[in-house]
Amino acid sequence: MRIGEVAEQAAVTTKTLRYYESIGILPTPARTPSGYRSYDSTTLERIRFIRDAQATGLTLTEIKSILELKGQGERSCEHTRSLIHRQIDEIDVQIHRLEHARSELQELLLRADRTDPAHCVDEHRCQVIEARRGARHPGGPSASPAQ
Repeated sequence: MRIGEVAEQAAVTTKTLRYYESIGILPTPARTPSGYRSYDSTTLERIRFIRDAQATGLTLTEIKSILELKGQGERSCEHTRSLIHRQIDEIDVQIHRLEHARSELQELLLRADRTDPAHCVDEHRCQVIEARRGARHPGGPSASPAQ
């Protein structure tokens, strides 16, 4: 198959295929006498695996490491397990950060709800955010919304 056919069947662009080839996640295809890339049917299977693995959150580097193990005839299950475990740990960290950010935003929203817009006279600053900064940094501006 030529690159356009593979791209269409795998639902990727030809640019993606060339990129995968350049980083070594796809083997260099054979060439026709006229210089066109010529892919075999295993290429489609490999691209589908790459896309499925990306959907789980694995990086192309991680996917390549799995494929390299498989290419060497080794089992990749334990390696894949460790990659997935690390991905879960990273998601847990992101969740913690998002929960913290959400909590901070909820505090700002409560402060905004209690703030009298009539006191908002500084055209360069928002008193809700300024009051938050003062509350976070003792000795800073007062946290009172009626500044």
